[in-house]
Amino acid sequence: MPRRTATLLTSVLLLIGMLCAGVLIQVPYAEMSPGPTVNTLGDHDGEPVLSVDGEETYESSGHLNMTTVRVTGINYRMNLLEAVHGWLADDRAVVPHETLYPENVSADQVEERNAEEFTQSQESAKVVALRALGYEVPEQTVVAAVVEDSPAQDALHAGDAIIAVDGTEVTEPGQVAELVTEHEPGEDVVFSVVPAEQAQEAMNGGGELPEETSEVTVTTAEAPDDQRAIVGIQAGLAFSLPFEVDIKLADVGGPSAGLMFALGLMDRLTEEDLTGGEFVAGTGTIDDQGVVGPIGGISMKIIAAREAGAEYFLTPSENCATAAEHVPDGLTLVEVDTLDDALAALESIRGGDTDRLTECETAG
Repeated sequence: MPRRTATLLTSVLLLIGMLCAGVLIQVPYAEMSPGPTVNTLGDHDGEPVLSVDGEETYESSGHLNMTTVRVTGINYRMNLLEAVHGWLADDRAVVPHETLYPENVSADQVEERNAEEFTQSQESAKVVALRALGYEVPEQTVVAAVVEDSPAQDALHAGDAIIAVDGTEVTEPGQVAELVTEHEPGEDVVFSVVPAEQAQEAMNGGGELPEETSEVTVTTAEAPDDQRAIVGIQAGLAFSLPFEVDIKLADVGGPSAGLMFALGLMDRLTEEDLTGGEFVAGTGTIDDQGVVGPIGGISMKIIAAREAGAEYFLTPSENCATAAEHVPDGLTLVEVDTLDDALAALESIRGGDTDRLTECETAG
């Protein structure tokens, strides 16, 4: 065999071997890519994303798109070839697997956590939007969760309204732990509660809880990490909305759509278009005080937004520096810290006064 042919054959065989190795070798990485964007003012799968029953709503000509990121599944293992392709691509991000999926967390636990965060983001968005529009939204401290095999199991239940602990009136969730830890482990704590079903019915009817309460005694245990007295519950807030608000968006999880849900709801309840007909997208968590928090996958979300047609992107301030390093042409990144910041930005956009916008800048 001629030397040139032998050399070529050897090179081809080496290349085939390297490609096979690249396919067979698994690496501990996961991949993120741009996901779908959904207009919170429009329909998704034939149904309105935001629907209101019991209050007048208005149509909007603009867009307030929430954005998503596609990620490889918890059980998927990338091969070396896929990882190299992702590293070289502009619209992909390859990150260590544990960045998205911490060790000792199952697929079911990830799905459950994402669903819980999505539900909580919807509730916070509703509350902060309605309060910003001047509606009364009463709140009540409740049992948010009961730890399995804890002293409170079968005694207290998720949704129970906590009126008092040891006779001391409870006005906010943080008080519950403070009052419990005044005890020594093994001592009894008396909770005055309105059972979950009655509390839910009362909250839905306008927020007035019945005066009669049930007294529930729970014997405290010792916390596993220190000597604190605990009963094994997490306290939270339940809210009484003045009318029904429904958010329908399947196959989406996590808390990052909170800001856009809040803005979408405000737009539906406001006669004037908040966007002035412009295409605005964005992301960010939101709490019931209107504070906007950072999210993951920002570089993928701004790509998705621009591909969908967005010209402005509302960006949590803590994500601004990273986003500004990868901003697509034609997209203006607007920095926001609060719901009020986002509303002020929309006012500038619909008024054509975009010089007033606070744009994201790189860290340097």
